[in-house]
Amino acid sequence: MDKLILIDGNNIIYRAFFAMPPLTNTAGKPTNAVYGFTTMLLRLIEEQKPTHMIVAFDAGKVTFRHEGYQEYKGGREKTPPELSEQFPMLKELLRDLGVPQFEIGSYEADDIIGTISREADEQGRQVLIVSGDKDMLQLASEHTTIALIRKGVTEVEIYGPEQIREKYNLTPEQIIDLKGLMGDASDNIPGVPGVGEKTALKLLHQFGSVEGVLAGTSELKGKMKEKLEAHAEDAVMSKKLATIHREVPLEHTWEDMVFTGLNKDTAGPALAKLEFKSLLERLSLSANGPAGTGAEGDSTPEAELDITIIDEANLDELLTKLPGISALHVETNGDNPHRSEVIGLALSSEERHYFVPISLLKSPAADQLRAWLSDETTPKSGYDLHRADLALHWQGIPFAGAAHDVQLAAYLLDPTEANQNLNDLTAKYGLPHLSADEDVFGKGAKYKIPELEVLGTHVARKSATVLGIVQKQQQELIDTAMKGLFEDLEMPLSRILADMEKQGIAAHKEDLMELGKEFEWQISKLVTEIYEICGTEFNLNSPKQLGEILFVKLGLPVVKKTKTGYSTDAEVLEKLAPYHDVVRLILQYRTIAKLQSTYVEGLLKEISPVTGKVHTFYRQTIAATGRLSSQFPNLQNIPIRLEEGRKIRKVFVPSEPGWSILAADYSQIELRVLAHISDDERLKEAFLQDMDIHTKTAMDVFGVTADQVDSNMRRSAKAVNFGIVYGISDYGLSQNLNITRKEASHFIEQYFEVFQGVRRYMDDIVVEAKKKGYVTTLLERRRYLPEINASNFNLRSFAERTAMNTPIQGTAADIIKLAMVHMDKALFDRQLKSRMLLQVHDELVFEVPADELELMKTLLPEVMEGALKLSVPLKAEVSYGSNWYEAK
Repeated sequence: MDKLILIDGNNIIYRAFFAMPPLTNTAGKPTNAVYGFTTMLLRLIEEQKPTHMIVAFDAGKVTFRHEGYQEYKGGREKTPPELSEQFPMLKELLRDLGVPQFEIGSYEADDIIGTISREADEQGRQVLIVSGDKDMLQLASEHTTIALIRKGVTEVEIYGPEQIREKYNLTPEQIIDLKGLMGDASDNIPGVPGVGEKTALKLLHQFGSVEGVLAGTSELKGKMKEKLEAHAEDAVMSKKLATIHREVPLEHTWEDMVFTGLNKDTAGPALAKLEFKSLLERLSLSANGPAGTGAEGDSTPEAELDITIIDEANLDELLTKLPGISALHVETNGDNPHRSEVIGLALSSEERHYFVPISLLKSPAADQLRAWLSDETTPKSGYDLHRADLALHWQGIPFAGAAHDVQLAAYLLDPTEANQNLNDLTAKYGLPHLSADEDVFGKGAKYKIPELEVLGTHVARKSATVLGIVQKQQQELIDTAMKGLFEDLEMPLSRILADMEKQGIAAHKEDLMELGKEFEWQISKLVTEIYEICGTEFNLNSPKQLGEILFVKLGLPVVKKTKTGYSTDAEVLEKLAPYHDVVRLILQYRTIAKLQSTYVEGLLKEISPVTGKVHTFYRQTIAATGRLSSQFPNLQNIPIRLEEGRKIRKVFVPSEPGWSILAADYSQIELRVLAHISDDERLKEAFLQDMDIHTKTAMDVFGVTADQVDSNMRRSAKAVNFGIVYGISDYGLSQNLNITRKEASHFIEQYFEVFQGVRRYMDDIVVEAKKKGYVTTLLERRRYLPEINASNFNLRSFAERTAMNTPIQGTAADIIKLAMVHMDKALFDRQLKSRMLLQVHDELVFEVPADELELMKTLLPEVMEGALKLSVPLKAEVSYGSNWYEAK
């Protein structure tokens, strides 16, 4: 049966532009709206499988509606140039994808859609209209359904006549009357002032239409009657403006709308031109036309490989070939490697590839193979060897000898593309095509391990891909001067992190549950107090209800509005705190509720029933600065500024009786790195004389002596110091200090007048980044900045701030990683029993036996302070106790 999809082009590209984060190609041109539109389009094609399709666009700004009402759409802000320049890009892409597109002079996209849907409806054809505009609901019928886009371009609500009746108790035709009464600010349709959706629905349920309402005003009273009578003409005109014109003179025929699938000859090059690599890979397309052209940088067809599925009968054949094998792939399912199931192991030499099912790998017959896996003298390459190590460990299979992780190398070579999968790398290096996992295993509830032959072939292709990538990456690492960073820091750290994660940190479940009870009591007390002050009960977690209490009932000043009403986010509440005591209580309630749900309830789920410990998972390939991130659970985000948050740390204890938790924290490491990189004499002086850096900054900026620095001066100095590290802006500083932007700008100028070496560094690094396209840390870690020469001010400014702060933050991240590698070696060389458990930002956490405590109190800060030689001293402060709370 025919199925026609009609897409409201203007509406969807607008939604995509404002929903998607900034995205540009290497030339600095914005592409986020086109990308968002295209992902939505591809999902539609995949799910709906249309036989016919068009994307309709408005033709120019003036339509027939302006003839009767000049102000139509007059209130709209000018289209941002970053969006305007994406319209021709989208239209060109649609042409190359093979998707028909229509636009007709003097008519809008919804008129074209309305006319085509009417004709198709009359012929009994199935139609799906895709838009974010509620006006389209008037077109719903027996054969026509509306897919109303919500939440950017990711969620869809489906409406036919029945759904419209359920939600509004109206027919599709009455949607026009609804708009006539309530108007539409986005199209500058006036409606009747003071009539919102709720009132309009009530009137329509009583009178049926705009005309019925106006004829029945005698039955109404007071202000509503006055408003309707005074604005009767506006209501009639608004209804007319909201009515989709369904008699557009179409020159297009049904055949012009035929869609037979993407044009694979032109789709690949078009997506490649826009640098949509993930979409190329998803569609298995080549940048040079039909899949299989095999140009450099594009995946070629699946190659014929010599693959052997191993069983007990031919296991000896594999064992004899082990000396020639250098690449492997451990196939697992599930995101959390501590709870993943290992499905099998693939191994590759230049000549042959093998797949070993997990049942055989765990059997006594595979003793020799497992010995090879655990032999650190046999170098092995793979993809995400850190995850593989953990997954094998929990199956009782030791792993060692990780030499080259292609995921980790890919991250170093371009950290802006976080977590690149093997399919991304296959396309990047022009290697044979690799089927997507979801095509082999299925997705979500449909996940299923395929038959052995299919499984073995797929996994063996992965290890073969690894083999093809390694040589190319090794040369790239040499060319970019990152070979040392990769081999001496990141690869050893990967093994150290896996060891820490296997070890885990003991968590006292009963203490955590007691803390949960304490938080529940505090939450209950706060809720009671808030209700008493407000004089009513309401849903504290509902922004709408909270907004009505704060801004209507209590009359607090409105700080910010959203599309759905009043904003009650943290920033707004912080500004309202001085106006009313209840705001402080609400902020406190949110803090405790977050601690309870995220950290008490969340951590209880993460305590292993087998070990009684929490086993987090550190990611090396996420943050572009080189920082580690933590998940399952995230132990880096436990809030410690408040005492309630710090209490969470009490539940983390040593795993052995009589041991202690010992922690050491770098003091102001980013500012020390800034002093070294900028070579600013005043900044260096502060650290060389071991002064309080914020007091010293306040002395220099305000021109006072140490004893004249008050708390406000020091607070301002601290804000600007850290602002410099994280990319200073007058707006950000004004928000932090609650001062005007002008005052903040003046303060920043004062700072740069004093610390001229810092200003010189900031200016020079931006110039260097514009020339090279990237910046580096002291250890040569790169961060590419494609937007550094962008014409868009916001994109360029963000890139400039990133250029300033990445060498600082990235070097700080490198230093603590170096400290971890050096500390791991120190523990091994001295044969100490102490164990490294966690890395949290600038802090390292250990569990230490009593007889090693004095040694570790000296050794740990010594190693951390000596991790990298700077022109100012690094400083690490050490503490210890019976739990993590006491160690801080």
